[in-house]
Parts: sequence; structure tokens; C-alpha cells
Amino acid sequence: MTKIAYSQDHEYVRTEASGATIGISDYAQEQLGDIVYVELPSVGTVFKKGDEIAVVESVKAASEIYAPVDCTVTEINAALEANPAEVNADAMGTGWLMKVSVQNEEQLGELMDEAAYATHIA
Repeated sequence: MTKIAYSQDHEYVRTEASGATIGISDYAQEQLGDIVYVELPSVGTVFKKGDEIAVVESVKAASEIYAPVDCTVTEINAALEANPAEVNADAMGTGWLMKVSVQNEEQLGELMDEAAYATHIA
């Protein structure tokens, strides 16, 4: 079963049986504007919750992306190097940033569900 949870900093974690995917929310990409560059970590990098895991640069500003949970990077979305605007086009789909293995499943429960996130950004 697929489940999506959100951090206060507008990252999402989509968990599935095969692992988890991290990206930025539609709200975050709208606030950033046109994304022109994405800097992603190396596969195998281990992060603790709150660590800076990526940088997304738009025509407005550069924004750090933070680990919403303790995780290890298992795959990056290499297509974003050539086409960073894919984050704007489909942040919750093909614009994902990285796939990870979650190290502490309990941290997922500390994140917001879609209803709580909608209230958070309202």
C-alpha cells in the first residue's frame, strides 16, 4: 500500500513495499517557481532526519532539501540533471528526487498526512 507523508519543510515521503521516495511537494515547487538546477546526493549516502540531502535552485532562489527521516539513498532521479523543470511539471510523480531505504520507520509517524499538510499550507 502506498502512503504519502509530509514534513514541515515541504518534503514528501511516499512509502511503498519496495521502499520510499523523497521529493518536494507541489506547494513547494509552486513557491520556488521555475526550477533550473537540482543537486542530488550520491547513491549510498546515509542521512539523519534534518540533514541537508539536496539543493533545488529556481530562478528565485536556492532551497535546501532536508531528510524527513533517517535514510540511505538507493537511487537518484538522474533525469533531473538534464531536465530539472520536471520537478515543476510533476513534483509528486516523475519529478521525484531520490529513492531511499528508511532506517527508522517510527519517524514516518511524526510526519503529516495529506489532510494535516493541507492545513499546514493553508
